[in-house]
Amino acid sequence: MKSIHWLSGAAVALALGGCASSGENSNPQDPWEGFNRGVYQFNDTLDRYALKPVAQGYKAVTPEPVRDSVGNFFSNLGEIRTAFNSVLQWEWGNAGTASGRFVINTILGVGGLLDPATRMGLDENEEDFGQTLAVWGVDSGPYLVLPVLGPSTVRDTSGLPLDIYTYPVTYVEDDKVRYGLTFLRYVDLRASLLDQESLIQGDRYSFIRDAYLQRRQFLISNGKAGKDPFANGDFGNDFKYSEDDFAE
Repeated sequence: MKSIHWLSGAAVALALGGCASSGENSNPQDPWEGFNRGVYQFNDTLDRYALKPVAQGYKAVTPEPVRDSVGNFFSNLGEIRTAFNSVLQWEWGNAGTASGRFVINTILGVGGLLDPATRMGLDENEEDFGQTLAVWGVDSGPYLVLPVLGPSTVRDTSGLPLDIYTYPVTYVEDDKVRYGLTFLRYVDLRASLLDQESLIQGDRYSFIRDAYLQRRQFLISNGKAGKDPFANGDFGNDFKYSEDDFAE
């Protein structure tokens, strides 16, 4: 089960926030650019000195099949959020697919560590409450960089609480287990993006912002705008997010 975590605002910031930005690049969707760049620099420091080194160590000592299983596990939990939001969007087909993926991968995939659902033809199609609000006609509002969580919009930010409460890890009562799972999720995600940083070109802040906004539009339109610009890691050519799609 592969989840393209550039869909997640949290993922983008944590994965790419360690790159320095230079200069201002005006964008009508980013009227708060001065503020956003300041938050971006905070996320930059957090990634550079904390998350990235941990992710590098994790990748170095953890075999790829194990990392794949970890990613599968957390993506499988996200199917519950996808099913819920698909119902809210009246996308009954995707609601059924997400529910089927969760049941199959939980039972046949050893708790979601494996992804037999994809091999059975049930492809993943993530949905979050930010996308649901867009379907309901809510405007995206300005681009917004959140501390730690990274790229978002006013609309996507307003959807975060519901996304959090439809993610099963939120309901783990043991604080140590819950925080440990959340930490592992983002370390694994960060490790999966290490090799992609070299694809970022020009002003890093602007690249991340434009990539996030274009990717989100692609997701909201369910791909009707054209080819997925992030397919096969093609970030630098014709990219036109998340999520992530953030959920704790």
